[in-house]
Amino acid sequence: MSNEIKSYLIRPGTPADIPAVHRLIVELAIYERAEHEVTNSEAQLKEDGFGAHSIYELFVAEVEGKIVGMALWYVKYSTWKGKCGFLEDLVVEESHRGAGIGRALFVEVAAECARRNYGRMEWQVLDWNEPAIGFYRQLGAELDPEWLNGKLTREQLPAFLSKK
Repeated sequence: MSNEIKSYLIRPGTPADIPAVHRLIVELAIYERAEHEVTNSEAQLKEDGFGAHSIYELFVAEVEGKIVGMALWYVKYSTWKGKCGFLEDLVVEESHRGAGIGRALFVEVAAECARRNYGRMEWQVLDWNEPAIGFYRQLGAELDPEWLNGKLTREQLPAFLSKK
């Protein structure tokens, strides 16, 4: 399919894009073997991205009026670098990969981080996701093997707090 794509449009996401964005999130979770972990809803995505206290930003990729990719990102703070952009998810439908859409979405987020003079742009990639690792390396990105990710899930937080 990628050879057939004549043109695509990268633009800021809107509330009307949320159903397609949610679909892409689920598609990514299936690819990452974690579909059961998606608990976010379209309503929550809409509120969190476009409500009174929005906490993320969104770029979408359109082909012939259909959303085929997205980059969801937000501002994080580094005590060493100040404001930074964090790319939470970059997803392109499998049928549209290889046409430059993922790169264009990545560039759009990077350009916005540069425009805002952020200290850096960050993201994560699973250590087994060789296509994504190759994609980021091809862009010249630095992949840091030294840092481990920590987390407490919604279910773990109450148990943790009860032991304090």
